[in-house]
Amino acid sequence: MITKSIKHTLIACSLCCGAAGALTACNDFLTIYPTDRIVAEDFWKKKSDVDQMVDGCYLSMINYNVQERAIMWGAYRSDELLKLEDYNDNTLDNISAVILLPTNRYASWDNLYKVINNCNIVLNHAPEVMVEDPEFTEGDYQVVRAQMLALRSLCYFYLVRAFRDVPYTNRSYEDDSQVEILPQSAPDVVLQNCLDDLEEASRYIMKSGAYGRFDWRNWGYMTRDAVHALMADICLWRAAMNHSAADYQQVIAYSDSVINAKDAYYKLYKELDITNEKEDCYHLEDGDVALSTIFGTNGGNSHESILEWQYNGRNNSNRALENYYYQSGDDNNHSQNSILMASPIFNSVANNANTADAQKIYLSKNDYRFWNNVFEANNEEAQQLSVRKMVATNDISSITSLTVGEQKSNSREFREFRQNWIVYRLTDVMLMKAEALVETAANDSDRVTLKKAFDLVQAVNKRSMYKNATDTLKFEEFKSKDDMELLVLAERERELCFEGKRWFDLMRYSYRHMEGVDSRRCLADMGAWPELYAPMLRMIIRKYGVGGEGDAVSYKMKSEPYLYWPIQESEIKVNALLKQNPVYIQEKSTSKN
Repeated sequence: MITKSIKHTLIACSLCCGAAGALTACNDFLTIYPTDRIVAEDFWKKKSDVDQMVDGCYLSMINYNVQERAIMWGAYRSDELLKLEDYNDNTLDNISAVILLPTNRYASWDNLYKVINNCNIVLNHAPEVMVEDPEFTEGDYQVVRAQMLALRSLCYFYLVRAFRDVPYTNRSYEDDSQVEILPQSAPDVVLQNCLDDLEEASRYIMKSGAYGRFDWRNWGYMTRDAVHALMADICLWRAAMNHSAADYQQVIAYSDSVINAKDAYYKLYKELDITNEKEDCYHLEDGDVALSTIFGTNGGNSHESILEWQYNGRNNSNRALENYYYQSGDDNNHSQNSILMASPIFNSVANNANTADAQKIYLSKNDYRFWNNVFEANNEEAQQLSVRKMVATNDISSITSLTVGEQKSNSREFREFRQNWIVYRLTDVMLMKAEALVETAANDSDRVTLKKAFDLVQAVNKRSMYKNATDTLKFEEFKSKDDMELLVLAERERELCFEGKRWFDLMRYSYRHMEGVDSRRCLADMGAWPELYAPMLRMIIRKYGVGGEGDAVSYKMKSEPYLYWPIQESEIKVNALLKQNPVYIQEKSTSKN
C-alpha cells in the first residue's frame, strides 16, 4: 500500500493454510505456486483459489501481532492491566507512563494494513474467476465480496480508534513496484467509507447459522450479525465524537437487529440441545457456567458469541493471548508468569450499588465474575492479580463458601493453546444499546428511556449473580443520566474486562464530555485541541493508586491527541505525506512535547 507496511503484504501463510478450524492442515499450494505468483496468469482460475485467499485473509487477522495489538491498544492503556513487576520491558513502562514514543513497537500499524491489502487483492481479482470457473457464481462472488468489505472495515475501525487519522485505500498493491504515497484521512471520511461498505455487505453476507449447525464459520467468518455489531460499534464511536443523536439511534437499530437474530436462532434450536430456556429474548448463560461456556477451550463459539477469531491449538495457537495473560515465552523456554497482570482494582467491591462508590469494580461478592475474572480474588495481600478469564478452563461455581479465589495453576498445556479471541458477543451489543439509550434520553426526568437502558444492564448483571442473591441493581438508585452513563461504563468493565474494549470505552466516555472535537479534520491540521475529560483521567490512574505515578500520568494526558498512538517513526520516513500526531516531535532523540 502506501508505505513499507503495505508494499510487503503477500504473506505466505495466507496461502498455505485455511483460517482456523476448517483447514486444519497445510496443503501443498506453496510447493506449486511461489507467493509472488498469486496474482499471475496461472492463479485466480478456480473457485478454490478464491476460497484459499479468503481463508488467508482471516488467517492474517489471527496473526500474533494483530492479536497483540487488540490487547495493547484496547486493554493495556486502560485501568485494567499492569505489567508484571518482575518483567523487564521499558516499552511497556513507557506506555504506562504515557511516553508513547514513535519508536514504540506497538505503534506499528503494519499487520492491520496487511489484512486490508489482502482483502483488496481478493476484491480486485475475484471477479475474474467468474469468467474462468462456472462453479464460482455471481452469488458466490457477492458473499466473498461482502466478507472482504466487512473484514476490511473492521481493520480500519481498529486503526481509527488507535491512531485517529489514517491513510485509506481500497486499491490492492501486489508487488514492490506499486507504491502510492497517501496522506491520512480524518475519522469522518474513513468511518463513513466503512459504514457504506458494511451497508453493502449486509445485503449479501451470510446470516449467522447459515453455514450449518455447529459450523465454525458461523462465528469465525464475518456474518450479518457481525456486520451489524460492527456498524453499531462504529456509530457509537462516531456519535460520541460528534455528539450525534442520529448515530445513537442507528446504534439502537443495529443492536436490535443482532438481538432479534440471536433470539430467533436460539428458538430454532432450543428444543434440540438447550434445556435452560430463559423467559427474556437474550437467553444468556447462567453465571456459574458462563466463563467455561463462552471462553472454553473446546473452540468456544457459544450461542452468545457473534464473531470469534478461531484458533485450533495446533498450527495456530493463540500465542499473543497466552504470553500476555497466561505464560510468556515459547515451547522450549517459557516463564510461569504472563507479561501482564490484572490491576488491583479487580479486588475491590463496592459497599453499595450507588455511583458514589463508582471507583469500585464489583457491586457484590455474589458476582461470579469477581471470582472468575482473576486468580486470588479477595486476597487483601495481592498487589498484582493474574488474569483468570480466557486462561482457566473451569468456572468457580461454589462462591458462597469462598474467602479467597483460586490460585493460579500452570497446568494448562503451553504447546497447544487453543483459545479463541472474541471480537463481539451478545452482552457487548446489549451494553452498546444501553449506552446509546442513555444518550438519547431527553434529560434526567426521562425515566422511560433510562429504564430501558437500565433493564439491559440489569439483564447482563443479573445473569452473573448468585441465584439466591438479593443485592442486585435497583433502578431507583440511579437518579440521573450521568448516574446511568457510569453504570453502563462500569458494567462493560465487569463483563468485558481484558477483551480489548476498556480503553475504547473510556475514549467514548471522554468524547461525550468534550467540546470542540472536529472529526472532519486531521489533528495535525488543527491549531488547538479540546481538553480531556477529567473523570476519564481519574479512571485511568486508578491502577496506580492515589498520588505519585498516577498524578504524573494525569498531568500528561491533557488533550485529544494524547488519546492516540504516534505514527511509527519508520512509517514517517518512507511516506512524506504522513503527519505525526502533533503531541510528538522528532529530534535527534525522539522526545515528547
